[in-house]
Amino acid sequence: MPAGESIPLYICAPFVIFLILIAVMPLALPHFWEKNRNKAIVSALVSIPVLPFLITRLPVELGRTVEDYISFILLLASLFIISGGILLTGDLRATPAVNTSFLFLGAVICNLIGTTGASMLLIRPLLKTNSERKYTYHIPVFFIFVVSNIGGSLTPLGDPPLFLGYLRGVPFAWTLNLFPMWLTALAIVLVVFYVWDTWCYRKESPADIQRDRAMATPLRVSGTLNLLFLLVVILSVFLQFPFPYRELTMVAMSILSMAFTKKGLRDQHGFTFAPISEVAILFAGIFVTMVPLLTLLRIKGAALGITQPWQFFWLSGGLSSFLDNAPTYLTFSSLAESVTRSQSLAGIPSIAGVRADLLRAISCGSVFMGANTYIGNGPNFMVKVIAEEQGVAVPHFFGYMLYSGLVLIPTFLVITVVFFL
Repeated sequence: MPAGESIPLYICAPFVIFLILIAVMPLALPHFWEKNRNKAIVSALVSIPVLPFLITRLPVELGRTVEDYISFILLLASLFIISGGILLTGDLRATPAVNTSFLFLGAVICNLIGTTGASMLLIRPLLKTNSERKYTYHIPVFFIFVVSNIGGSLTPLGDPPLFLGYLRGVPFAWTLNLFPMWLTALAIVLVVFYVWDTWCYRKESPADIQRDRAMATPLRVSGTLNLLFLLVVILSVFLQFPFPYRELTMVAMSILSMAFTKKGLRDQHGFTFAPISEVAILFAGIFVTMVPLLTLLRIKGAALGITQPWQFFWLSGGLSSFLDNAPTYLTFSSLAESVTRSQSLAGIPSIAGVRADLLRAISCGSVFMGANTYIGNGPNFMVKVIAEEQGVAVPHFFGYMLYSGLVLIPTFLVITVVFFL
């Protein structure tokens, strides 16, 4: 009997409960939730009851999940640590063209160092560039749209969901198939940003514009040795080093980065290990609790009647807006695997057991729509906090959603019509 045939629904409940807690706790109990120790307690309380079932009924799936978790966390940690040793400083003229170029650069870079790494690298110099202006309320919002989310869809290094797909058998270069969707979404959002920023720029006083010109200084990159360490990490993934050699390479490069980066450089970044520790704690619970549900969906998911790319795009995206996009990606890719197996349609290519058209929809939905709220993707809230620390006003939770509703939802409707209907 297949493993999924004997999985009771109640054992899937901890996964759903944990994702809801991750979404709700920062809003309901912010002071409690800000401590990683408390997150670890909640993660353990939710996941430990599932472990006996996994050990006795799904030991193979549990072993694979542990290996995936190690690979997943070490990639995120290595990108976070190494990119944290690269400091970009300077104060360019804060024109709409410069700001738009900043966002586009971030959309490209995040495919090499991840959305978190690119966000941490670029948000401070972008805010510094615009520090002489007053009408900048929209800039962190569009930065989250582009750099912290949409941009990172071209490689498995760009966003955690895509790396999980890579671990599950999706070829490294396959995500380049998302380029038409990536380019379309970026083009729409960047054009809207340029028009919006131009309107705001024209409202600035002549004195502020003059001060912005007077304070302009060229960009300067420090910690460039870390680019070599990043290259080695990228090659370890691209060349498909087997487990655990890929992971040992990531650890070695992280250690070298910590050892050889000049003292004080990370302090200018405001670098701490707290964000990556939080990710490790939360994903330990996610990876344990998701095993029964993913196994069940893989075997019985076709019966749910979700079979079309547009459905996968919006459902995976809708959940990624409020829950973490990495487990959302795995959930819907397991569902798509069940649909693919049940249909067995001749002539339709499949990738890692999933119809290619469904996998494209899930990938875009999970990555793109993490931008819909502050809690849709890890870097979103980090950018908000950094902007507030720099004295830049940003929208509150629902104010941000007003921006995403006005800009992103129409963009995703265009993506749906052009690519997924």
